[in-house]
Amino acid sequence: MTAQELHGQHDTTDDDRGAEWRLFKGDGRARSVFFPEAPPWRRFGGAEADDSHRNRPYLIGAQEADVVNAALLLRRPLLVTGHPGTGKSSLAYAVAHELSLGRVLHWPVNSRTTLQDALYRYDAIGRLRETNMMREPHTGDDSAVEDPSIGSYVRLGPLGTALVASQTPRVLLVDELDKGDVDLPNDLLNVFEEGEFEIPELARLPEKHSSVRVLTADPNAWTDVVRGHVRCSEFPVVVITSNGERDFPPAFLRRCVRLDLPEPDEDRLRAIISAHLNPGGDTDTDGIDDLMRAFLARRARGELATDQLLNAVFLRRGGVQLDADGLLDAVLHRLARTL
Repeated sequence: MTAQELHGQHDTTDDDRGAEWRLFKGDGRARSVFFPEAPPWRRFGGAEADDSHRNRPYLIGAQEADVVNAALLLRRPLLVTGHPGTGKSSLAYAVAHELSLGRVLHWPVNSRTTLQDALYRYDAIGRLRETNMMREPHTGDDSAVEDPSIGSYVRLGPLGTALVASQTPRVLLVDELDKGDVDLPNDLLNVFEEGEFEIPELARLPEKHSSVRVLTADPNAWTDVVRGHVRCSEFPVVVITSNGERDFPPAFLRRCVRLDLPEPDEDRLRAIISAHLNPGGDTDTDGIDDLMRAFLARRARGELATDQLLNAVFLRRGGVQLDADGLLDAVLHRLARTL
């Protein structure tokens, strides 16, 4: 489509707007537009939605599935490596969905992440501030004013919540562990080995406060912690992802089951496209052969993610001409080069 043709479409009618994929025209004119439905993997469902938007179809080879099952049976963390876009993080959501294990507890790791943050946080300053506010109006005996419950100022992190005793294990996603501090894997060893930890602020309380109700990482959820001790009854399903940016200590690797997710071949890519874009069971992937060839050729020269191909196919099916004006380059750009 030429620029002249593009700017000749300013007066698009309501009947035509569903077929016009260019929502933004860059001409400075305000208009009401119709937003078509988002791709299945970019639908969120609003503030009250749970992880259902993450429970997308997930295809994995039989050999890789066996490794996942080995980790489940051994109650060991699963260390998942692979190129970006191979489905490392999505694997945790797939396991939780297939095994009906509830909401995934997500722990994203960065250079400032500490084990303490993942276990629990104690807002001592907030508690002190509220205690002072409660005592200010009273001019008499301060002992008559009861301090606010400490449990309201303790919140378990994703790892701490995963270790709360439950009938079925929780799924914990430790995302991109290799981005954390070099000592973080070693810090995790004892917790993963023992399946427990202590909250000293609660352990020091007098006997009459031996059981304290604290917040968890789940929305509006509480749990009772007795004498400051949290211990799992079933070791959580721990999925640790790594982009291979650095090596982990041997002691840490020994306690994990390792899974390297390969890049999907053409047959697997077509199956993935059908699963995501043909929910009715239609396995037709006709009309995308040129996109498939372009994707495979570009992936051979550098890193590309599977969801980039999904994006391209979704746009093609929405009427977007991907072979013009550099749009294909924007969608299928290499991930390893400097922007």
